[in-house]
Amino acid sequence: MTIVWTEWMSPWGDVRLAVRDGALVALEFAERWERRVVELARRFPGDRIVRGDAAATVATLARYAAGDLGAIEGLAVDAGGTAFQRRVWAALRAIPAGEAISYAELARRIGRPSAVRAVASANARNPVAIVVPCHRVIGSDGALAGYAGGVERKRALLDHERALAPRRPHGPLSNTKLHATKDYLDMARHLAPRLAARRPLATEEALAPA
Repeated sequence: MTIVWTEWMSPWGDVRLAVRDGALVALEFAERWERRVVELARRFPGDRIVRGDAAATVATLARYAAGDLGAIEGLAVDAGGTAFQRRVWAALRAIPAGEAISYAELARRIGRPSAVRAVASANARNPVAIVVPCHRVIGSDGALAGYAGGVERKRALLDHERALAPRRPHGPLSNTKLHATKDYLDMARHLAPRLAARRPLATEEALAPA
């Protein structure tokens, strides 16, 4: 089978994504993409990883960035992982856009209240950023640490969602400044070059078995 990857210049930086058999198997910011490709090659050792067309998925992501927060909810995801990790990732997708919960709350939601550290580890290993919204999990004190894409991106994603989601009671981020969509996207585009450190991409030939 073939895994097709492509790129998307998001308001939060250059993104790479991979689709296999109609499902997202990876979505990562560009500076972390090479290690994600290595993980894909290990997970699917018989597959070819090639650059190609994933226009429908990119269009859906663009709708999310433009303000249709629910657009990504219908994207098929095949993130792999252990049974425990899959439970955590499913719970992440159930957090409504515009909300943020603590790692302790996420552990409670999967019925494992004492497994906060394991939940945090599963959150960190999420291979499909944004669509499986690990950015919606924060510290019990409201701290935004713990996002592989960087704290600035995490804050920007949360701000984007809070600015556009229906009003509801908020948790520790209740004082987050809300931006108008156009102003926010303009700001995010200015941040993108600083956030997305470009590196040479791994090619199919580089990944081919010796």
